[in-house]
Amino acid sequence: MKRFVAVAGNIGVGKSSLTKLLSERLGWEPFFEAADENPYLSDVYQDMARWCFHSEIFFLARKLYHYNILLKRPGSVIQDRTIYEDAEVFAENFYREGLMDERDYRTYRQLYEAIISVLPPPDLVIYLQASVPTLEKRIAMRGRDYEKKIPREYLEKLNALYEEWIERYTLSPVLKVPADRLDFVHSSRHLDLIVEKVLEKLQGKEVVTFEIPEE
Repeated sequence: MKRFVAVAGNIGVGKSSLTKLLSERLGWEPFFEAADENPYLSDVYQDMARWCFHSEIFFLARKLYHYNILLKRPGSVIQDRTIYEDAEVFAENFYREGLMDERDYRTYRQLYEAIISVLPPPDLVIYLQASVPTLEKRIAMRGRDYEKKIPREYLEKLNALYEEWIERYTLSPVLKVPADRLDFVHSSRHLDLIVEKVLEKLQGKEVVTFEIPEE
Protein backbone atom coordinates (compact mmCIF):
# COMPACT_ATOMS: atom_id res chain seq x y z
CA MET A 1 0.00 0.00 0.00
CA LYS A 2 1.29 3.45 -0.90
CA ARG A 3 1.94 5.69 2.10
CA PHE A 4 2.50 9.42 2.46
CA VAL A 5 4.31 10.28 5.70
CA ALA A 6 5.61 13.69 6.79
CA VAL A 7 8.15 14.61 9.47
CA ALA A 8 7.48 17.79 11.46
CA GLY A 9 9.43 19.73 14.06
CA ASN A 10 11.45 22.80 14.97
CA ILE A 11 14.74 23.98 13.46
CA GLY A 12 17.54 21.52 14.21
CA VAL A 13 15.34 18.80 15.70
CA GLY A 14 16.46 16.16 13.18
CA LYS A 15 13.72 16.13 10.54
CA SER A 16 16.06 15.69 7.57
CA SER A 17 18.08 13.00 9.35
CA LEU A 18 15.00 11.00 10.30
CA THR A 19 13.53 11.43 6.81
CA LYS A 20 16.73 10.00 5.32
CA LEU A 21 16.95 7.12 7.80
CA LEU A 22 13.31 6.10 7.45
CA SER A 23 13.50 6.31 3.66
CA GLU A 24 16.50 3.97 3.69
CA ARG A 25 14.99 1.58 6.22
CA LEU A 26 11.49 1.38 4.72
CA GLY A 27 12.23 1.98 1.05
CA TRP A 28 10.23 5.20 0.91
CA GLU A 29 11.20 8.01 -1.46
CA PRO A 30 12.35 11.11 0.47
CA PHE A 31 11.40 14.70 -0.30
CA PHE A 32 13.62 17.11 1.60
CA GLU A 33 12.87 20.70 2.56
CA ALA A 34 14.53 23.14 0.19
CA ALA A 35 16.15 25.26 2.92
CA ASP A 36 19.51 25.50 1.18
CA GLU A 37 17.74 26.50 -2.06
CA ASN A 38 15.83 29.37 -0.48
CA PRO A 39 17.45 32.56 -1.83
CA TYR A 40 15.94 34.61 1.00
CA LEU A 41 16.83 32.48 4.02
CA SER A 42 20.15 34.03 4.99
CA ASP A 43 18.58 37.47 4.53
CA VAL A 44 15.72 36.53 6.86
CA TYR A 45 18.09 35.94 9.76
CA GLN A 46 19.66 39.36 9.12
CA ASP A 47 16.41 41.33 8.65
CA MET A 48 13.25 39.33 9.35
CA ALA A 49 10.83 42.20 8.81
CA ARG A 50 12.23 42.86 5.33
CA TRP A 51 12.44 39.29 4.06
CA CYS A 52 10.09 36.99 6.00
CA PHE A 53 7.17 37.31 3.56
CA HIS A 54 9.41 36.53 0.57
CA SER A 55 10.92 33.53 2.35
CA GLU A 56 7.56 32.07 3.36
CA ILE A 57 6.17 32.46 -0.14
CA PHE A 58 9.21 30.59 -1.48
CA PHE A 59 8.67 27.70 0.95
CA LEU A 60 4.95 27.56 0.16
CA ALA A 61 5.64 27.45 -3.58
CA ARG A 62 8.30 24.75 -3.15
CA LYS A 63 6.00 22.62 -0.97
CA LEU A 64 3.31 22.82 -3.65
CA TYR A 65 5.88 21.81 -6.28
CA HIS A 66 6.91 18.81 -4.17
CA TYR A 67 3.29 17.82 -3.57
CA ASN A 68 2.67 17.75 -7.30
CA ILE A 69 5.57 15.33 -7.70
CA LEU A 70 5.14 13.11 -4.65
CA LEU A 71 1.42 12.52 -5.22
CA LYS A 72 2.24 11.09 -8.65
CA ARG A 73 4.82 8.65 -7.29
CA PRO A 74 3.66 5.01 -7.41
CA GLY A 75 5.39 4.09 -4.15
CA SER A 76 5.44 5.43 -0.61
CA VAL A 77 6.99 8.83 0.10
CA ILE A 78 8.26 10.66 3.16
CA GLN A 79 8.42 14.46 3.36
CA ASP A 80 10.79 16.61 5.41
CA ARG A 81 8.55 19.29 7.04
CA THR A 82 4.86 19.67 6.27
CA ILE A 83 3.22 22.51 4.40
CA TYR A 84 1.20 23.23 7.55
CA GLU A 85 4.22 24.20 9.65
CA ASP A 86 5.21 26.97 7.28
CA ALA A 87 1.94 28.77 7.92
CA GLU A 88 0.87 27.65 11.38
CA VAL A 89 4.29 28.08 13.00
CA PHE A 90 6.75 30.22 11.04
CA ALA A 91 4.49 32.71 9.26
CA GLU A 92 2.30 32.86 12.37
CA ASN A 93 5.32 33.74 14.49
CA PHE A 94 6.41 36.47 12.10
CA TYR A 95 2.91 37.94 12.25
CA ARG A 96 2.57 37.74 16.04
CA GLU A 97 5.95 39.40 16.47
CA GLY A 98 4.97 42.25 14.15
CA LEU A 99 7.56 41.27 11.56
CA MET A 100 5.01 40.40 8.86
CA ASP A 101 2.40 43.11 8.47
CA GLU A 102 -1.34 42.53 8.33
CA ARG A 103 -1.61 42.91 4.57
CA ASP A 104 1.17 40.45 3.77
CA TYR A 105 -0.04 37.97 6.40
CA ARG A 106 -3.61 37.96 5.08
CA THR A 107 -2.39 37.52 1.52
CA TYR A 108 -0.19 34.63 2.61
CA ARG A 109 -2.97 32.95 4.63
CA GLN A 110 -5.44 33.19 1.75
CA LEU A 111 -2.97 31.53 -0.59
CA TYR A 112 -2.08 28.85 1.97
CA GLU A 113 -5.69 28.02 2.79
CA ALA A 114 -6.60 27.79 -0.91
CA ILE A 115 -3.71 25.38 -1.48
CA ILE A 116 -4.37 23.04 1.46
CA SER A 117 -8.08 22.87 0.62
CA VAL A 118 -7.22 20.84 -2.49
CA LEU A 119 -4.24 18.84 -1.19
CA PRO A 120 -4.64 15.44 0.49
CA PRO A 121 -3.09 15.35 3.98
CA PRO A 122 -0.36 12.84 4.92
CA ASP A 123 -1.32 9.40 6.18
CA LEU A 124 0.83 10.16 9.23
CA VAL A 125 2.70 13.13 10.70
CA ILE A 126 5.77 12.26 12.78
CA TYR A 127 6.25 15.15 15.20
CA LEU A 128 9.74 15.45 16.68
CA GLN A 129 9.65 17.21 20.06
CA ALA A 130 12.83 18.63 21.62
CA SER A 131 13.86 21.21 24.17
CA VAL A 132 15.66 24.36 23.12
CA PRO A 133 19.06 23.19 24.50
CA THR A 134 18.81 20.10 22.29
CA LEU A 135 17.90 22.25 19.28
CA GLU A 136 20.82 24.60 19.92
CA LYS A 137 23.25 21.71 20.21
CA ARG A 138 22.12 20.14 16.95
CA ILE A 139 22.04 23.46 15.11
CA ALA A 140 25.66 24.07 16.18
CA MET A 141 26.68 20.60 15.04
CA ARG A 142 25.42 21.07 11.49
CA GLY A 143 27.25 24.37 11.19
CA ARG A 144 25.13 26.44 8.84
CA ASP A 145 26.47 30.00 8.95
CA TYR A 146 23.07 31.69 8.72
CA GLU A 147 21.80 29.68 11.72
CA LYS A 148 24.64 30.49 14.11
CA LYS A 149 23.00 33.63 15.46
CA ILE A 150 19.46 32.31 15.90
CA PRO A 151 18.31 33.71 19.27
CA ARG A 152 17.19 31.23 21.94
CA GLU A 153 14.01 33.27 22.34
CA TYR A 154 13.12 32.63 18.68
CA LEU A 155 13.44 28.86 19.13
CA GLU A 156 11.36 29.03 22.32
CA LYS A 157 8.57 30.87 20.53
CA LEU A 158 8.62 28.39 17.67
CA ASN A 159 8.45 25.50 20.12
CA ALA A 160 5.37 27.03 21.75
CA LEU A 161 3.71 27.50 18.37
CA TYR A 162 4.52 23.93 17.39
CA GLU A 163 2.73 22.69 20.50
CA GLU A 164 -0.27 24.92 19.75
CA TRP A 165 -0.44 23.67 16.18
CA ILE A 166 -0.04 19.96 16.90
CA GLU A 167 -2.76 20.06 19.56
CA ARG A 168 -5.33 21.37 17.06
CA TYR A 169 -4.10 19.39 14.04
CA THR A 170 -6.74 16.82 13.05
CA LEU A 171 -6.15 16.15 9.36
CA SER A 172 -4.17 12.95 9.97
CA PRO A 173 -2.80 10.80 12.82
CA VAL A 174 0.23 12.16 14.70
CA LEU A 175 3.12 10.22 16.22
CA LYS A 176 4.96 12.30 18.84
CA VAL A 177 8.64 11.36 19.14
CA PRO A 178 10.65 12.53 22.20
CA ALA A 179 13.74 13.68 20.30
CA ASP A 180 15.51 14.79 23.49
CA ARG A 181 15.70 11.15 24.60
CA LEU A 182 15.95 9.35 21.26
CA ASP A 183 19.23 9.64 19.38
CA PHE A 184 18.04 7.95 16.20
CA VAL A 185 21.08 9.15 14.26
CA HIS A 186 23.65 7.34 16.41
CA SER A 187 21.58 4.57 17.99
CA SER A 188 20.17 1.80 15.80
CA ARG A 189 18.00 0.65 18.72
CA HIS A 190 16.41 4.05 18.98
CA LEU A 191 15.80 4.12 15.24
CA ASP A 192 14.32 0.60 15.42
CA LEU A 193 11.89 1.81 18.07
CA ILE A 194 10.74 4.72 15.92
CA VAL A 195 10.30 2.45 12.89
CA GLU A 196 8.22 0.07 15.01
CA LYS A 197 5.97 2.88 16.28
CA VAL A 198 5.59 4.41 12.80
CA LEU A 199 4.41 1.11 11.36
CA GLU A 200 2.05 0.55 14.28
CA LYS A 201 0.56 4.00 13.85
CA LEU A 202 0.08 3.46 10.10
CA GLN A 203 -1.80 0.27 10.95
CA GLY A 204 -4.21 2.29 13.06
CA LYS A 205 -2.84 1.22 16.44
CA GLU A 206 -2.73 3.65 19.35
CA VAL A 207 0.81 4.58 20.36
CA VAL A 208 0.65 6.01 23.87
CA THR A 209 4.29 6.32 24.87
CA PHE A 210 7.85 5.46 23.94
CA GLU A 211 9.78 3.17 26.24
CA ILE A 212 13.40 4.10 25.59
CA PRO A 213 15.63 1.00 25.31
CA GLU A 214 18.82 0.93 27.35
CA GLU A 215 22.05 0.84 25.37
